[in-house]
Amino acid sequence: MENLVEAARMALRGKKRINAARFYFHLETELIRLEDELQSGSYRPLPYRVFEIFEPKRRVISAADIRDRVVHHAICRILEPIFERRAISDSFACRRGKGSQAAAQRVQNLMRRDEWFLKCDISQYFASIDHQRLRGLLRRIIRDRRLLALLDQIIEAPLPGLPPGRGLPIGNLTSQHFANLYLGELDHFIKERLRVRGYVRYMDDFILFGATRDGLREQHEQIRRFLEQHLGLALKDRATIIAPVRAGVPFLGLRISRGRIGLQHRKWYRFRRRFLTTERQYLTRRITEEEMVRSMMSMFGQIAHADTIGARRQLIEQSPCLRY
Repeated sequence: MENLVEAARMALRGKKRINAARFYFHLETELIRLEDELQSGSYRPLPYRVFEIFEPKRRVISAADIRDRVVHHAICRILEPIFERRAISDSFACRRGKGSQAAAQRVQNLMRRDEWFLKCDISQYFASIDHQRLRGLLRRIIRDRRLLALLDQIIEAPLPGLPPGRGLPIGNLTSQHFANLYLGELDHFIKERLRVRGYVRYMDDFILFGATRDGLREQHEQIRRFLEQHLGLALKDRATIIAPVRAGVPFLGLRISRGRIGLQHRKWYRFRRRFLTTERQYLTRRITEEEMVRSMMSMFGQIAHADTIGARRQLIEQSPCLRY
């Protein structure tokens, strides 16, 4: 119950939908019911709420019901330390003390040592994850049968538009940790089999550094075969780049050079559009001043580590909401 209470606090944070309010109003009853279902094995996930987003590109989001989100948080509070022990230091997504800023700084440090880089992206990653392989991987590190049965239910829950046995919903907290664990196999292959010293991964985007173009081409082919044969995944050919580091490294919406971390043009365009949209929402009284400030602080925090201080200052000075 202690775990469920803390999981509910995390799952309900910032939620304003009516089902979240209803769950909170009946919190004690709902958590007792959840605990009974989990202990008896009668728990069953509810159908997903499916919608699309178009930032930065079209994605189909499958959002779990609030009671299922509580279960996901409770599970991840238990599994996160287990997964963390298997992770390499150069994997930066969904991990405490890591994140995109640390990944960008690590890339910049590696650029100062090597002359060439290989950047790769996996095609339709979340939609391509093989359930049988994922379940087998979980069984290598978890022995609790009741927990494995619960994880199987979450993994095998039907997803609109995807065939049975494939894909994880992007909106689930469990999906992020499962997806990170799944590509942990690639991490160990690259570090232990290919002996690559310069390597950074943020979810399904990853970069290798090396001394020569030919060496990286050979490693690219070995990685492609490993992903296809062992994980059932394919690289996105149009996103693969082999280039000298002096040209700058595009990574996570950033343009990284040896002396500077800047934003790519498309990321700054998206940021500016979101900023102006939030500004209009406040001016037309669709959101409160507190909500506007909280939203803008979050947006500025996402790009603060890039060299954008001049552009940010100009945007603030021109804003009718912030300039006074």
